[in-house]
Amino acid sequence: MKKLLLCFSLFIASINAFAQQDLYCGADEMRINTLKANPKVAEAVIKRDIALETYTQEFTQNFYQKKMTGGMIYTIPVVFHVIHMYGNENISNAQIYDGINVLNKTFRKQSADTASIIAAFKPIHADCEIEFRLATLDPNGNCTSGINRIASPLTATGDHAVKSLIQWDPSKYLNIYVVQNAAGLAGHAVWPADADSIPAWDGIVISHDYVGSIGTSNPTRSVVLAHECGHYLNLQHIWGGNNVPNFYYYPCADPFKDCNIDDLVADTPPTIGWQSCNLSGASCGNMVDNVQNAMDYSYCNKMFTYGQKARMQACLNDTMANRNNLWQPANLIATGVASSPGTLCGVDFTANKKVVCANSNNQITFTNTSFNGNFTSVEWTFPGGTPSTSSLAGPTVTYATVGKYDVTLKVKNGVDSLQTTKTDFISVLPSTGNPYPFSEGFESLSDLNGNEWFSNSFDQDNDWQITSTTSYSGSKSVMINNFSNTQSTKDELISPIIDLTGTNNLAITFKYAFAKKDSSNTDQLQLLVSNNCNNTWTSRLNLTGTNLETAPITTNSFTPSSLSEWKSGYATIPNTYLNSSFRMKFIYTSKGGNNIFLDDINIQAQVGIEDIDPVIGLSIFPNPGNEQVNVLFELNQQKKITINIYNILGELIESTTGSYSAGEQKISLSTRNYPNGYYTLNLSCDKQVTIHPLIINQ
Repeated sequence: MKKLLLCFSLFIASINAFAQQDLYCGADEMRINTLKANPKVAEAVIKRDIALETYTQEFTQNFYQKKMTGGMIYTIPVVFHVIHMYGNENISNAQIYDGINVLNKTFRKQSADTASIIAAFKPIHADCEIEFRLATLDPNGNCTSGINRIASPLTATGDHAVKSLIQWDPSKYLNIYVVQNAAGLAGHAVWPADADSIPAWDGIVISHDYVGSIGTSNPTRSVVLAHECGHYLNLQHIWGGNNVPNFYYYPCADPFKDCNIDDLVADTPPTIGWQSCNLSGASCGNMVDNVQNAMDYSYCNKMFTYGQKARMQACLNDTMANRNNLWQPANLIATGVASSPGTLCGVDFTANKKVVCANSNNQITFTNTSFNGNFTSVEWTFPGGTPSTSSLAGPTVTYATVGKYDVTLKVKNGVDSLQTTKTDFISVLPSTGNPYPFSEGFESLSDLNGNEWFSNSFDQDNDWQITSTTSYSGSKSVMINNFSNTQSTKDELISPIIDLTGTNNLAITFKYAFAKKDSSNTDQLQLLVSNNCNNTWTSRLNLTGTNLETAPITTNSFTPSSLSEWKSGYATIPNTYLNSSFRMKFIYTSKGGNNIFLDDINIQAQVGIEDIDPVIGLSIFPNPGNEQVNVLFELNQQKKITINIYNILGELIESTTGSYSAGEQKISLSTRNYPNGYYTLNLSCDKQVTIHPLIINQ
């Protein structure tokens, strides 16, 4: 016990996280800073860890005395919170299901490749008798798929703040947060003692490309979730200690590390840890290390040992952070995982496209997203489509005739059946477009029902609509009533088909008006174009910061009161897009701002742009970036541009100034010496400053 107390005094008050091979656990540093600022919390964490370790040692002794006999399965209810900004981090249900499947196979010794485990460790490869199952009832007892999707810019940072968006009672559910960037890591999870001290931090945060073996992830990265669940159930890294730079810690693969300090598990040999799958790797006097252990960094993690099994089961039987409540029969009933396959309670579906053109490659693939239960049959009905009916899980349908069409899905599980119909779900456009020149002031439109312009909302909070309250010219414009919206939302406004055959050197011009509610708003307006009737889109304009702002900040619902509170937007059209199937699309992404208005959308020759704002759009890619990022924007005339980059403390990191000619601009910046973290890029032109966030993830 003296050795245990020494270990705790060195590394106890930290959060363990699984880093990518060349990244450290920055989340740990945040945790340490919090504990340093709150000594009483740190003291409480240490006391909780010592108490939990005392119980764990006693439980482990009994575990071995009973000769590791099992039979009882510990089932843990799980909810996935997918935090996204409508990007690839908004992973599919199928990828989440695959992630759960990989996780359970690892914990239950059922992976297909367990035969490849090093012979020396096969005898101690344990079936942990722990399973993870998606919840089918939410905290209010309502039916759920166990998957929540929340739009928030916090997905780009992925630290503990994402847990403030939503957290189901951690004494009843394991909360897993899928994000774009998990604080620069593959994932991070809190130990039970930390969760007991700060319940609001309980849960696992994981980057989208480390969930499951399909979609944005792959089989190699799929091992991460099991590793994080090990931390959640009180396992350390196999080499022991924590992973906190600038604090007393034991880094992975450090040849000078003390081999007398390990993970407090008897049957995992001491090791320095491995960052690659070196199956003959040996350290600390071993003939061979347990490189394939789930708690190493080797990325060929396949197994837990009996000692690790005992330690995790001890955690599930202790009151620390209420881990002992997760698997209790009453909680399994309350979270809906007590029985399988569960009650069928939600019928829904999606499609990869909702708008197509007649007489074109207009195949649409439908996906059944109904829940819960094992479906014995599905019945699709597609009026106007070919085929008109289907019993396939994911049918592909084509439409030949212009119009709007319903889609119906009925699902059965042998006991229950549910059905839903989505009215006017599919729109088929004529193959012949509106002639050039094209102008739209919305004066003749009464709504956006798809006969001319389409409004497509990714949420239920707001949508583009015709308004007669204000306009730049005439009596009407289009707007999104965003004043009362507190969520991040995304809404599209899509044009009809326009025939630009035989034209050259055209541009899109429009008027827009927008105000912030406060200085922290980071709303965005994008303009994209397509030359194949909605199948693929190319970005032409990205308005953020001062480029989007046309009026002073107002805490009231914004309506432009004069023409001076409108600005002009301008974007060129590539000549390769000037065909008979041209379309354009405006996308407004709300991040806390006020109302936005559009008017007088025109396609015209590239002339007469003197009154357009000098800098058109600003975007950065890749973002998050690594060794190099590219800054994109457009100028309507030759201008002097200054780019300043500031770190999170407001310190100037880099500054560059140059003169650029009219047209599209691409500036490449080397960021290889930037520490991982959050930055702001300020682009100055004349007296205007456009600000764009930049995340570095080396």
